[in-house]
Amino acid sequence: MTIPLPTLLVLGGTSDIGMAIADSFAQQGWTIILAVRDLASGRRNSADLEIRRQVPVRAVAFDIIDRERHRAFLDELGELPDAVVCVVGLLGEQVRAQVDAEHASLIMRTNYEMPAIFLGLVGERMRARKSGLIVGVSSVAGERGRRSNYVYGSAKAGFTAFLSGLRAALRDDGVRVVTVKPGFVATQMTAGLALPKPVTAQPEEVARAVQRVARGGPTVIYVRPVWRLIMIIIRLLPEPIFSRMKS
Repeated sequence: MTIPLPTLLVLGGTSDIGMAIADSFAQQGWTIILAVRDLASGRRNSADLEIRRQVPVRAVAFDIIDRERHRAFLDELGELPDAVVCVVGLLGEQVRAQVDAEHASLIMRTNYEMPAIFLGLVGERMRARKSGLIVGVSSVAGERGRRSNYVYGSAKAGFTAFLSGLRAALRDDGVRVVTVKPGFVATQMTAGLALPKPVTAQPEEVARAVQRVARGGPTVIYVRPVWRLIMIIIRLLPEPIFSRMKS
């Protein structure tokens, strides 16, 4: 009897981090589903990954902003994946978001509202099955509002809080919910930003961290442990001091 391969659904499957995670799981023999907005690009990526890793890989069109499609998308997948990883994100432009309500709304919906709603649906289906893994890639930016990116940071704060609540809600139902906080990551989204190299991870580092949590361990992890210390210090700063920081 052939044992079916476990299946991973990656939301944000054409992103640098999403592809690194897909590749990491493919190397472990998982079947991969890439949920992508650009289907042509997704199909190129899936074909390349399938050839290199010799596992089934497919790309499916999905725009997480389209809330009306959430349930239908899950239905159309057929069997519910064993694991779902959400790396959907939009950094956006803080200065623009301060004066453009539509841009601010898009940042908030992309980073928090729509991923939370979708993962909530996934969680309920995994609860009924009594098994599953949900991984949400959030951000250290959500731990305290900074003047340079507080619209993005507030959305990530909401996403982090949602994952914490979902984890508690599903803990007795065989469903594991993990929050991953990468810190700075060198990707296309951050290209052009002056990122400090000592605390900037590569997409492959994030992938390895997600691979580890799939096997158990902590449910909230920082990709580079130094970020845990940094954020402890940031959280302890008195508001009058923190508010004067320019970053």
